[in-house]
Amino acid sequence: MVDHTEEDQVFESAAELFGLLSAPIRLKIISAVCQGERNVSELLDRIGTTQSNVSQHLATLYRAGVLGRRRDGMQTYYQLRSERVAMLCRAVCTQVALELDEDEKRPVADRLTKPTLYR
Repeated sequence: MVDHTEEDQVFESAAELFGLLSAPIRLKIISAVCQGERNVSELLDRIGTTQSNVSQHLATLYRAGVLGRRRDGMQTYYQLRSERVAMLCRAVCTQVALELDEDEKRPVADRLTKPTLYR
Protein backbone atom coordinates (compact mmCIF):
# COMPACT_ATOMS: atom_id res chain seq x y z
CA MET A 1 0.00 0.00 0.00
CA VAL A 2 1.31 3.49 -0.94
CA ASP A 3 1.81 6.00 1.84
CA HIS A 4 -0.08 9.07 0.61
CA THR A 5 2.02 11.36 2.76
CA GLU A 6 5.22 10.23 1.04
CA GLU A 7 3.54 10.38 -2.36
CA ASP A 8 2.29 13.90 -1.63
CA GLN A 9 5.81 14.95 -0.64
CA VAL A 10 7.16 13.61 -3.93
CA PHE A 11 4.58 15.51 -5.96
CA GLU A 12 5.04 18.68 -3.91
CA SER A 13 8.79 18.50 -4.36
CA ALA A 14 8.47 17.85 -8.10
CA ALA A 15 6.03 20.74 -8.52
CA GLU A 16 8.41 23.03 -6.64
CA LEU A 17 11.26 22.00 -8.93
CA PHE A 18 9.19 22.48 -12.08
CA GLY A 19 8.14 25.91 -10.77
CA LEU A 20 11.79 26.82 -10.31
CA LEU A 21 12.49 25.73 -13.90
CA SER A 22 9.42 27.41 -15.40
CA ALA A 23 11.28 30.56 -16.49
CA PRO A 24 13.06 30.33 -19.86
CA ILE A 25 15.84 32.61 -18.61
CA ARG A 26 16.58 30.21 -15.77
CA LEU A 27 16.82 27.35 -18.25
CA LYS A 28 19.24 29.42 -20.34
CA ILE A 29 21.34 30.17 -17.26
CA ILE A 30 21.45 26.49 -16.30
CA SER A 31 22.42 25.55 -19.85
CA ALA A 32 25.23 28.12 -19.84
CA VAL A 33 26.71 27.00 -16.52
CA CYS A 34 26.44 23.33 -17.50
CA GLN A 35 29.23 24.14 -19.95
CA GLY A 36 31.39 25.67 -17.22
CA GLU A 37 31.60 28.42 -14.67
CA ARG A 38 30.37 31.82 -15.93
CA ASN A 39 30.45 35.34 -14.60
CA VAL A 40 27.49 37.71 -14.89
CA SER A 41 28.91 39.46 -17.98
CA GLU A 42 29.30 36.15 -19.81
CA LEU A 43 25.76 35.16 -18.88
CA LEU A 44 24.42 38.50 -20.11
CA ASP A 45 26.18 38.00 -23.46
CA ARG A 46 24.69 34.51 -23.83
CA ILE A 47 21.17 35.26 -22.62
CA GLY A 48 20.47 38.72 -23.97
CA THR A 49 18.48 40.39 -21.22
CA THR A 50 19.06 43.07 -18.60
CA GLN A 51 21.51 42.72 -15.75
CA SER A 52 18.80 43.19 -13.13
CA ASN A 53 16.71 40.42 -14.73
CA VAL A 54 19.65 38.00 -14.83
CA SER A 55 20.60 38.92 -11.26
CA GLN A 56 17.10 38.14 -9.98
CA HIS A 57 17.09 34.73 -11.66
CA LEU A 58 20.64 33.98 -10.49
CA ALA A 59 19.61 34.79 -6.93
CA THR A 60 16.59 32.48 -7.19
CA LEU A 61 18.70 29.61 -8.54
CA TYR A 62 21.38 30.23 -5.90
CA ARG A 63 18.86 30.24 -3.02
CA ALA A 64 17.37 26.99 -4.35
CA GLY A 65 20.81 25.35 -4.31
CA VAL A 66 20.96 24.88 -8.08
CA LEU A 67 23.91 27.26 -8.47
CA GLY A 68 26.97 28.00 -6.41
CA ARG A 69 28.90 31.25 -6.61
CA ARG A 70 32.30 32.66 -5.83
CA ARG A 71 33.72 36.14 -5.91
CA ASP A 72 36.97 37.02 -7.61
CA GLY A 73 37.66 40.71 -7.22
CA MET A 74 34.72 42.58 -8.66
CA GLN A 75 33.36 39.55 -10.54
CA THR A 76 30.92 36.94 -9.27
CA TYR A 77 31.18 33.53 -10.92
CA TYR A 78 28.37 30.98 -10.96
CA GLN A 79 28.67 27.23 -11.30
CA LEU A 80 26.24 24.34 -11.34
CA ARG A 81 25.64 22.70 -7.96
CA SER A 82 22.76 20.39 -8.83
CA GLU A 83 23.47 17.69 -11.38
CA ARG A 84 19.89 16.45 -10.82
CA VAL A 85 18.52 19.75 -12.14
CA ALA A 86 20.94 19.71 -15.08
CA MET A 87 19.89 16.17 -16.02
CA LEU A 88 16.20 17.09 -15.83
CA CYS A 89 16.71 20.21 -17.97
CA ARG A 90 18.69 18.25 -20.57
CA ALA A 91 16.05 15.53 -20.74
CA VAL A 92 13.09 17.88 -21.09
CA CYS A 93 14.77 20.37 -23.45
CA THR A 94 16.12 17.56 -25.64
CA GLN A 95 12.66 16.00 -25.83
CA VAL A 96 11.04 19.32 -26.71
CA ALA A 97 13.69 20.01 -29.38
CA LEU A 98 13.12 16.57 -30.91
CA GLU A 99 9.39 17.16 -30.95
CA LEU A 100 9.81 20.52 -32.62
CA ASP A 101 11.83 18.78 -35.35
CA GLU A 102 9.31 15.94 -35.70
CA ASP A 103 6.16 17.95 -34.97
CA GLU A 104 4.13 16.47 -37.79
CA LYS A 105 5.28 12.85 -37.29
CA ARG A 106 4.39 12.43 -33.62
CA PRO A 107 0.78 11.92 -32.45
CA VAL A 108 -0.51 14.92 -30.51
CA ALA A 109 -1.15 12.79 -27.41
CA ASP A 110 2.55 11.86 -27.26
CA ARG A 111 3.88 15.44 -27.41
CA LEU A 112 5.15 17.48 -24.48
CA THR A 113 4.62 20.70 -26.39
CA LYS A 114 1.29 22.08 -27.49
CA PRO A 115 0.47 21.70 -31.19
CA THR A 116 0.93 24.90 -33.15
CA LEU A 117 -2.35 26.22 -34.48
CA TYR A 118 -0.87 28.63 -37.02
CA ARG A 119 2.35 28.18 -38.96
